[in-house]
Amino acid sequence: MDTSTPATSPDEPVPPTGDAAPTPRNGDASDRSRSGTGYDTVLGRLLVERGFLSIEELQDCLRQLAARTPPPTLPEVLLHERLVTERQLQRIRSEMETDRASQHIPGYRIIKKLGAGAMATVYLAKQISLDRMVAIKLMPRRFSSDAKFIERFYREGRAAAKFNDQNIVAAYDVGQSGDQHYFVMEFVDGETVHDRITRSGRIPEREAIEIVRQVASALKHAHSQGFIHRDIKPKNIMLSKGGVVKLADLGLARGVSDREAAEAEAGKAYGTPYYISPEQIRGLREIGPAADLYGLGATFYHMVAGRVPFSGKTPNEVMNRHLKSELTPPDHVNPQLSSGTAQVIEMLLEKDPAKRHQDAGQLLEDLDSVARGESPVHARGHSDLGAVAAAIVASPSTPPPVATEVRSASGGSSISPVLVAILAASIVGNLVLMVVVLSK
Repeated sequence: MDTSTPATSPDEPVPPTGDAAPTPRNGDASDRSRSGTGYDTVLGRLLVERGFLSIEELQDCLRQLAARTPPPTLPEVLLHERLVTERQLQRIRSEMETDRASQHIPGYRIIKKLGAGAMATVYLAKQISLDRMVAIKLMPRRFSSDAKFIERFYREGRAAAKFNDQNIVAAYDVGQSGDQHYFVMEFVDGETVHDRITRSGRIPEREAIEIVRQVASALKHAHSQGFIHRDIKPKNIMLSKGGVVKLADLGLARGVSDREAAEAEAGKAYGTPYYISPEQIRGLREIGPAADLYGLGATFYHMVAGRVPFSGKTPNEVMNRHLKSELTPPDHVNPQLSSGTAQVIEMLLEKDPAKRHQDAGQLLEDLDSVARGESPVHARGHSDLGAVAAAIVASPSTPPPVATEVRSASGGSSISPVLVAILAASIVGNLVLMVVVLSK
């Protein structure tokens, strides 16, 4: 397994082209190189326009910049003089990024930033020609000379364009304007499953089943088109205000039959450590739909248990536990969880892909059964043992019919009916114990 490019945290994807550059902070090289330039001018103008500074205060700060050798950054001077706070600076920087983005994507008006990660920033925008709200993903400029990263960025757009499913975020456009590469997609007005878990701790079982059901439907469509997602996780599942679940972020999607990509990525772990499948961790060439089902199982577990199935201090530690550690059953973490839902999750999280649901259709059958209060159709291993145990415990106290006497070697009767009853009770007790042990 190649772990030379680990994720910055187990909840973030493993960067495919190296460690992500940190967001510039006050006083770092990014700001220092812009001291006394147009950057300071724009920053100062916005601070004055927003009422954070007076013109006199800005001019005094600029004089300090010119008088010192080497010159500090304008943010450093502002913070040192306590004219603004770190939070105010971050707000202004966000506005500056929005202004720059809107100048480079003709046909769209950028409204605000929705979020940012190591490999993209997403903005809410209005498509002027069609008068509709969209989301625009911008590729970081630091990757503008990385041919492999650019190809991966465009591959995400092309993959999304192949799907026509209500549970997958729709792709509208992908292109380049100047040095800015962008991907325009459907805007989902709502929150992510990650947001929901962070706010609520756990998601109620019935609601979680419905969310997973809609994601499974999306995967059924994607898999039928020959694609695997490879990064199923709470942050990539959107919950619209209308109750529709949308699977997002196809940045790691790959064609199942793409042998060239499989060879190029062999031995490398692509995915997010908390939700990655064992076969992805091992960097196997043969990665199929079962890998997405594992990621969905880990997400399902997180939703109903309130914690991830395997945790650790580092990404490598988490991934190692996916490979080797025994899963704590979700109903042991959340005793209110039904046995049927627990069985489905445990099957999804089998380390051997052959022991999981073999496709999203099977998973949908199990989810529908559990939602009706019935036993799952495919995740039956633990259910059958439990039924046997229940039948034995519920049987009458009178032992089953057995021979009432056992002949001794001499032909005489040597065991009384009372002793036979005791032996029979012991056998029943051992059977119950055996069922309990096997079901764990």
